[in-house]
Amino acid sequence: MAFNTKEKFMHEAVMAALKGMQNNEGGPFGCVIVKDGKIIGKGNNKVTSTNDPTAHAEVTAIREACKHLNSFQLDGCEIYTSCEPCPMCLGAIYWARPNKVYYGSNQLDAANIGFDDEFIYKEILLPYDKRSISFEQLGREIALEAFQKWSEKEDKTEY
Repeated sequence: MAFNTKEKFMHEAVMAALKGMQNNEGGPFGCVIVKDGKIIGKGNNKVTSTNDPTAHAEVTAIREACKHLNSFQLDGCEIYTSCEPCPMCLGAIYWARPNKVYYGSNQLDAANIGFDDEFIYKEILLPYDKRSISFEQLGREIALEAFQKWSEKEDKTEY
Protein backbone atom coordinates (compact mmCIF):
# COMPACT_ATOMS: atom_id res chain seq x y z
CA MET A 1 0.00 0.00 0.00
CA ALA A 2 1.42 3.39 -1.01
CA PHE A 3 1.06 6.19 1.52
CA ASN A 4 1.38 9.92 1.04
CA THR A 5 3.61 11.68 3.59
CA LYS A 6 0.84 12.44 6.08
CA GLU A 7 -0.56 8.91 5.83
CA LYS A 8 2.97 7.55 6.37
CA PHE A 9 3.18 9.38 9.69
CA MET A 10 -0.32 8.21 10.67
CA HIS A 11 0.80 4.68 9.81
CA GLU A 12 3.78 5.15 12.16
CA ALA A 13 1.40 6.23 14.93
CA VAL A 14 -0.74 3.13 14.37
CA MET A 15 2.37 0.93 14.31
CA ALA A 16 3.39 2.42 17.68
CA ALA A 17 -0.05 1.47 19.02
CA LEU A 18 0.21 -2.07 17.68
CA LYS A 19 3.74 -2.54 19.04
CA GLY A 20 2.66 -1.33 22.47
CA MET A 21 -0.29 -3.71 22.45
CA GLN A 22 1.93 -6.60 21.35
CA ASN A 23 4.23 -5.83 24.28
CA ASN A 24 1.26 -5.59 26.68
CA GLU A 25 2.19 -2.01 27.58
CA GLY A 26 -1.31 -0.57 27.47
CA GLY A 27 -4.28 0.33 25.30
CA PRO A 28 -4.49 0.58 21.50
CA PHE A 29 -3.13 4.10 21.07
CA GLY A 30 -0.03 5.46 19.34
CA CYS A 31 1.37 8.85 18.45
CA VAL A 32 4.27 10.42 16.58
CA ILE A 33 5.42 14.02 16.55
CA VAL A 34 7.00 15.40 13.40
CA LYS A 35 9.14 18.45 12.79
CA ASP A 36 10.62 19.35 9.42
CA GLY A 37 9.50 16.00 7.99
CA LYS A 38 11.21 13.90 10.69
CA ILE A 39 9.76 12.02 13.64
CA ILE A 40 11.17 13.60 16.81
CA GLY A 41 8.88 11.91 19.31
CA LYS A 42 7.01 8.63 19.43
CA GLY A 43 4.76 7.17 22.05
CA ASN A 44 2.24 4.49 22.76
CA ASN A 45 -0.12 3.98 25.65
CA LYS A 46 1.77 2.63 28.68
CA VAL A 47 -0.86 3.14 31.38
CA THR A 48 -1.07 -0.46 32.58
CA SER A 49 2.59 -1.38 32.25
CA THR A 50 3.80 1.66 34.19
CA ASN A 51 0.83 2.08 36.55
CA ASP A 52 0.71 5.68 35.35
CA PRO A 53 -2.73 6.99 34.35
CA THR A 54 -1.04 9.88 32.50
CA ALA A 55 1.07 7.61 30.27
CA HIS A 56 -1.14 8.05 27.23
CA ALA A 57 0.41 7.88 23.75
CA GLU A 58 0.22 11.62 23.14
CA VAL A 59 1.73 12.49 26.53
CA THR A 60 4.63 10.04 26.12
CA ALA A 61 5.28 11.34 22.59
CA ILE A 62 5.15 14.97 23.77
CA ARG A 63 7.64 14.19 26.53
CA GLU A 64 10.04 12.56 24.07
CA ALA A 65 9.71 15.33 21.46
CA CYS A 66 10.21 18.09 24.03
CA LYS A 67 13.28 16.33 25.35
CA HIS A 68 14.59 16.03 21.79
CA LEU A 69 13.97 19.75 21.16
CA ASN A 70 15.18 20.80 24.63
CA SER A 71 12.00 22.86 24.86
CA PHE A 72 8.61 22.73 26.57
CA GLN A 73 6.92 23.85 23.35
CA LEU A 74 6.40 22.05 20.06
CA ASP A 75 6.72 25.04 17.75
CA GLY A 76 6.65 24.01 14.11
CA CYS A 77 5.54 20.46 14.95
CA GLU A 78 2.68 18.27 13.84
CA ILE A 79 1.13 15.53 15.96
CA TYR A 80 -0.16 12.35 14.37
CA THR A 81 -2.21 10.29 16.79
CA SER A 82 -4.04 7.07 16.10
CA CYS A 83 -7.15 8.31 17.91
CA GLU A 84 -8.79 11.64 18.68
CA PRO A 85 -7.17 12.82 21.93
CA CYS A 86 -8.88 12.38 25.28
CA PRO A 87 -9.45 15.48 27.47
CA MET A 88 -6.12 15.03 29.31
CA CYS A 89 -4.14 14.68 26.09
CA LEU A 90 -6.05 17.56 24.53
CA GLY A 91 -4.91 19.74 27.44
CA ALA A 92 -1.31 18.56 27.08
CA ILE A 93 -1.42 19.27 23.35
CA TYR A 94 -2.68 22.81 23.89
CA TRP A 95 0.05 23.46 26.49
CA ALA A 96 2.70 22.12 24.07
CA ARG A 97 1.39 24.34 21.24
CA PRO A 98 2.08 22.29 18.09
CA ASN A 99 1.02 23.69 14.71
CA LYS A 100 -1.46 20.92 13.88
CA VAL A 101 -2.92 17.63 15.06
CA TYR A 102 -3.96 14.79 12.78
CA TYR A 103 -6.02 11.98 14.33
CA GLY A 104 -7.13 8.63 12.98
CA SER A 105 -10.10 7.10 14.78
CA ASN A 106 -12.52 9.30 16.71
CA GLN A 107 -14.16 9.49 20.15
CA LEU A 108 -17.05 7.24 19.12
CA ASP A 109 -14.67 4.60 17.73
CA ALA A 110 -12.83 4.59 21.07
CA ALA A 111 -16.06 4.46 23.07
CA ASN A 112 -17.19 1.46 21.02
CA ILE A 113 -14.25 -0.58 22.38
CA GLY A 114 -14.56 0.60 25.99
CA PHE A 115 -12.56 3.86 26.02
CA ASP A 116 -15.37 6.36 26.60
CA ASP A 117 -14.30 9.86 27.68
CA GLU A 118 -17.78 11.40 27.44
CA PHE A 119 -18.21 11.27 31.22
CA ILE A 120 -15.16 13.54 31.68
CA TYR A 121 -16.56 16.15 29.30
CA LYS A 122 -19.84 16.04 31.28
CA GLU A 123 -18.01 16.28 34.63
CA ILE A 124 -16.17 19.45 33.57
CA LEU A 125 -19.48 21.25 33.12
CA LEU A 126 -20.82 20.29 36.55
CA PRO A 127 -20.50 22.42 39.69
CA TYR A 128 -17.81 21.03 42.02
CA ASP A 129 -20.35 19.66 44.49
CA LYS A 130 -22.11 17.64 41.75
CA ARG A 131 -19.03 15.89 40.33
CA SER A 132 -18.42 12.19 40.91
CA ILE A 133 -15.10 13.08 42.58
CA SER A 134 -15.54 15.71 45.26
CA PHE A 135 -13.69 19.03 44.81
CA GLU A 136 -13.36 21.50 47.67
CA GLN A 137 -11.28 24.65 47.81
CA LEU A 138 -8.98 24.73 50.82
CA GLY A 139 -6.32 27.19 52.00
CA ARG A 140 -6.58 29.70 49.17
CA GLU A 141 -4.70 32.36 51.13
CA ILE A 142 -1.86 29.90 51.76
CA ALA A 143 -1.76 28.82 48.11
CA LEU A 144 -1.76 32.38 46.77
CA GLU A 145 1.73 32.90 48.23
CA ALA A 146 3.25 30.90 45.37
CA PHE A 147 1.37 33.03 42.82
CA GLN A 148 2.48 36.23 44.52
CA LYS A 149 6.12 35.10 44.50
CA TRP A 150 5.78 34.09 40.82
CA SER A 151 4.49 37.53 39.81
CA GLU A 152 7.43 39.14 41.65
CA LYS A 153 10.06 36.73 40.28
CA GLU A 154 12.29 38.58 37.82
CA ASP A 155 14.16 35.61 36.34
CA LYS A 156 11.13 33.41 35.51
CA THR A 157 10.70 31.63 32.21
CA GLU A 158 7.33 32.66 30.81
CA TYR A 159 5.13 30.12 29.06
